[in-house]
Amino acid sequence: MIAAIPLLILPFILYNLGMVGLLGSGGVAVFESTVLSMTMLSGAVWTMSVGDLVIVIALVLFFVEILKATRVSSKALMDHLLSMMLFIVFLVEFLLVANAATHTFFILMTISFIDVIAGFSVSMRSAGRDVSIGL
Repeated sequence: MIAAIPLLILPFILYNLGMVGLLGSGGVAVFESTVLSMTMLSGAVWTMSVGDLVIVIALVLFFVEILKATRVSSKALMDHLLSMMLFIVFLVEFLLVANAATHTFFILMTISFIDVIAGFSVSMRSAGRDVSIGL
């Protein structure tokens, strides 16, 4: 059952912890603080904020979720249903909570939506190849 829990719940939890001020005293402003700053060979300065880091973490977890979608088992359906519920929670929070109306949260919500669509698509494709007809 624990394998069916969508991994994208981790960035959701991280964002909400930051939103209530547990990652720093600034609330959602913590997502704008710089984690890494590098001077490129061109002379331009590249910076990565906490919000960017959360998005990168979400993309890595999204890749793992796509790999999980390729398995054909009874757990796969539960995984898809929980991913759909997570997307609905993302959407409701985005629409109703003022601190969730940020570009970082919107990108996380979009990743969650693509996870739902890709998960169902990959599973249907995998299940279609798994069917064998005996003659």
